[in-house]
Amino acid sequence: MVRPLFALAVCVFTAACQPMSESSAATENPPWDWSEAFVRESVNHVRAGRDLTPDVWPGGARVAVLFSFDVDNETVQGLRDGTVSVGPLSQGEYGSRVALPRIVSLLDTEAVPASFFFPAWSLKLAPEQADVINASGVHEIAVHGWIHERNSELDGPTEERLLRQAMDEIEEITGRRPVGYRAPSWNFSPNTLDIVKRLGLLYESSLMADDRPYELVADGVPTGVVELPVEWILDDAPLSNPRGNAYASPRELMQIWIDEFDMAWEEGTMFLLTMHPHVSGHRSRIIALAGLIAHMKEKGDVWFGTHEAAAIYVREQAGM
Repeated sequence: MVRPLFALAVCVFTAACQPMSESSAATENPPWDWSEAFVRESVNHVRAGRDLTPDVWPGGARVAVLFSFDVDNETVQGLRDGTVSVGPLSQGEYGSRVALPRIVSLLDTEAVPASFFFPAWSLKLAPEQADVINASGVHEIAVHGWIHERNSELDGPTEERLLRQAMDEIEEITGRRPVGYRAPSWNFSPNTLDIVKRLGLLYESSLMADDRPYELVADGVPTGVVELPVEWILDDAPLSNPRGNAYASPRELMQIWIDEFDMAWEEGTMFLLTMHPHVSGHRSRIIALAGLIAHMKEKGDVWFGTHEAAAIYVREQAGM
């Protein structure tokens, strides 16, 4: 009797006994046996559309610089995986307690605006972070999920519920509803783009199809959603783990960013950098950001903007 009851439970709770869809049947086969139609449908579900780089950036600048901070704190130090361990959580707490104020102080001293992407729980645990960010009136707070969940692994209703409640909580704490989204997993589920559109978000910043801003296309149809693309090369975390196999010193990391910026300046496009306060806010690491800003200002002809300001500007210039 145990096995039939267990099988029934699987059917009820996981929908494992539902008829197999065409896509499910296709993915059971090895990729070399997929039909051409299935490959094209899969690849074209979310695609890069038109380049939205304007002829000139605000103030006549040659290049746009967008600094972003994923304020993950405790969420990536165990909470998202259901792990509560004091040591790792204390590393996350460093992000809100020490690193974020240090980073915002540097940005405000240099008069450089930035965008801060929060999993809602990072802000709920330390709501004073909003006051630190908002004090100067030049920065943006955007949404980065609920508890840094792996959104690409969720069903549609759960993914949407978590994003809605994250936006509600951030609005409750900050007084302003976020207009920008960065997926916690830097990836989309089959439902993510529809959810982003349904929630009326102005821009998205998780994908990697370009160095420049572009419009997202869903199944061949332009969506009106601005993509401000990220890239692992332009992320502080992969090369900043002192216990990892690819560790780079802050000055080495700064040189990578400088080289990326110099090419963006030559091309007249956009430089978007992702950092994490609990990573780059340490005393020996913030020198990379300070040195990068100094280099950019010395180079000149730069517009520093939030992601929101950039998205609004490129939409206007493109007549969207």
